[in-house]
Amino acid sequence: MAVNLVIPERNTIYAVPGVEIGITAAGIRKKDRPDLTVFKLAPGTTVAGVFTTNRFRAAPVIVCEEHLGARTSIGALVINTGNANAGTAEQGMVRARRMCAATAQALGIDAQAVLPFSTGVILEPLPIDRIEAGIPKAVSGLSAENWYEAAHSIMTTDTLPKIYSSRIQIQGKTITITGISKGAGMIRPNMATMLGYLATDARIAQPLLQSLTREIANQSFNRITVDGDMSTNDSFIVMATGQSELTIQAETDPGYDELKAALAHAAKDLACKIVRDAEGATKFMTITVDDAGSHEEALKVAYAIAHSPLVKTAFFASDPNLGRILAAIGYAGIADLDVSKTRLWLGDVLVASAGGRDPNYQEEDGQRVMREPEILVRVSLGRGAVSETVYTCDFSHEYVSINADYRS
Repeated sequence: MAVNLVIPERNTIYAVPGVEIGITAAGIRKKDRPDLTVFKLAPGTTVAGVFTTNRFRAAPVIVCEEHLGARTSIGALVINTGNANAGTAEQGMVRARRMCAATAQALGIDAQAVLPFSTGVILEPLPIDRIEAGIPKAVSGLSAENWYEAAHSIMTTDTLPKIYSSRIQIQGKTITITGISKGAGMIRPNMATMLGYLATDARIAQPLLQSLTREIANQSFNRITVDGDMSTNDSFIVMATGQSELTIQAETDPGYDELKAALAHAAKDLACKIVRDAEGATKFMTITVDDAGSHEEALKVAYAIAHSPLVKTAFFASDPNLGRILAAIGYAGIADLDVSKTRLWLGDVLVASAGGRDPNYQEEDGQRVMREPEILVRVSLGRGAVSETVYTCDFSHEYVSINADYRS
């Protein structure tokens, strides 16, 4: 059951000029389920991406990195669900390239101008014949209005689609930003088992778009975690079609800061929707670490809390067994942490201070906060002025059931 996940009304999902999307059911894993998606991009579109750091990264990830690294103008994306094409050795590379070739042939572009993406079960051969047969069908249905359908077609264990869309004014020009994402488990920073696609009709120079993409990913998709497992296929792609009148060539250009903020907001929204729809989640938790001496130590503490099964199960039960959070702070890896300066809040309730339970803390106050579907955990380390935030969820019985039965 998703936690406060809102799906936009269809009339508020705006087409991005320069992007067309086609979808079909190729039978990759389940019959009659939309599972193959093609994005056609207008000539001149700039594209940037960041990918999983897993050493077993999937064949399509490697091909995407190659094609983007070649600085080839990107004209299309092709995405399949149901099979990850990961842990598939050299034949996986061959099949990922065949995805590109089939898409290129259907669109009349070069195969290096196609980025392939796969998500689903790892260590199984990609049914490339079904994908090659399905691509022309997807292309025949290309439409600028298919974002809603695409959000559904890229889902795996997701229960709801993740969509963001807005129209804003920058420098007196109307800019459209629309994106979709998928993911529900195996979510961990440095990309997770997720796919994210964000498009705007602003014109952004490619080198700038790449640095911008990495920066906003580090404040959104690289700040979410569900279960601490890092997957093999994860990708976040930003497309700038250049169809609007706003052109950004450098960080000093008028409108850059506003556009960056808008794209960062969209990326954070899509990332948090993944956590809200995490497998079996009943609580959405924001973990903020303040007064740290560095970003590294702030993140160490935030992830120690967010990844602790004992913490996550306590939140599922609404049990204010908050010593588990103190324990996680203590083993996060800060050797010279002064616990007497560390403070812990649950929502607006000060739980621990001066190395122990705060004198004014009452367990009923902690339990009141833990019954809420959205909970803030805040830690002050008393070591500096750095702050970091991570988003996570609880662990429920359903998480075990979903992952025990995933392949059946």
